[in-house]
Amino acid sequence: MRSVAYDGDVLVVGGGIVGLSTAYAITRAAPGTRVTVLEKEAGPARHQTGRNSGVIHSGIYYRPGSLKARYAVRGAAEMVKFCAEYDIAHAVTGKLIVATERAELPRLHALVQRGRENGIPVRELGAAQIAAYEPEVRGLAAIQVGTTGICDFVGVARRLAEASGAEIRYGAEVVGVDRRPDLGVAVRTADGDVVRGRVLVNCAGLYCDEVARLTGDEPGMRIVPFRGEYYTLARPGLVRGLVYPVPDPAFPFLGVHLTRGVDGSVHVGPNAVPALAREGYGWGVVRPRELASTLGWPGAWSMARRHWRYGAGELRRSVSKRAFAQAVGRMLPAVTEEDLLPAAAGVRAQAVLRDGTLVDDFLIKEGARAVHVLNAPSPAATASLPIGREVARRALAVLGSV
Repeated sequence: MRSVAYDGDVLVVGGGIVGLSTAYAITRAAPGTRVTVLEKEAGPARHQTGRNSGVIHSGIYYRPGSLKARYAVRGAAEMVKFCAEYDIAHAVTGKLIVATERAELPRLHALVQRGRENGIPVRELGAAQIAAYEPEVRGLAAIQVGTTGICDFVGVARRLAEASGAEIRYGAEVVGVDRRPDLGVAVRTADGDVVRGRVLVNCAGLYCDEVARLTGDEPGMRIVPFRGEYYTLARPGLVRGLVYPVPDPAFPFLGVHLTRGVDGSVHVGPNAVPALAREGYGWGVVRPRELASTLGWPGAWSMARRHWRYGAGELRRSVSKRAFAQAVGRMLPAVTEEDLLPAAAGVRAQAVLRDGTLVDDFLIKEGARAVHVLNAPSPAATASLPIGREVARRALAVLGSV
């Protein structure tokens, strides 16, 4: 084995936007470093990256000083610049966060303070001022966040793949990892190929915990998949831009919102319901092994006991279009069930600790000859450029020490 040449210096598992941003950052920071990206699908960005709202988040929601706050604020500006430089569809639209009940007003005001602490320009609006931005939207108060935008994240991922200079191997599903601290990492793919490198970077998203364990590192968490179901608004003229409810701070989900995309269509959603498979984009997709893995994790049960009321509401909106329309109607009274046309769903890779805590920040850990990205759901697409640089910094540090 000592005489076998390495196929690359760094092996990146996962061809979503975080994995491709990492490859891009490595080759920018250390020209000449050989990077190989292993992606199980036939092309990039087929899962979380390509199945989200396409929103460039401002960073207003996230705890000041957290990785999410710092990387989202920085990443939003960088993403707009990247899209402009490479002629990728995007727009800085701003958005409204709308309070429709008095109980939400303190949380709305807290968001104003949080936004200011994160360096984000925020404008407070009274009920009468909302109509100037969104004539069909109703609420007691709102805040307008000017730095929020939209873009084509799949287009960004493709451009990162091209610009990185990395070797991208599609159809390369990782099924085994042989790590030798004195030699390197050998990865076996489903078709029987073996790819050897000096350092492994795990950006496997929905399967990041499994890849960590294949490597021999215990991640201390498990991915619990949550499906986000969307509709397309049949009357897109009802909404000019982006409209969000006031989120519940106990959860990392933002609630059902309305998002006008770069193609002019308006997405409505997502909710957040447990998926029966890691790529469970519908109730009919069930993978017993993956479901058993979720149910066998103590944290999944602790989480369910703690948040069952919230979960019951999400399930109700999943099985009842009327309930979904009612949730949207709190902000957009003109919407009807007939306005909601089914659209593609997404699945969020949510890290859950053994005690049932939902990890609320990006989580990156290191092992021998390995760097693992273990929690990178929204706003990871927005923050992908700074996340990629951080992961690249760690990978290059590991590479320099071996």
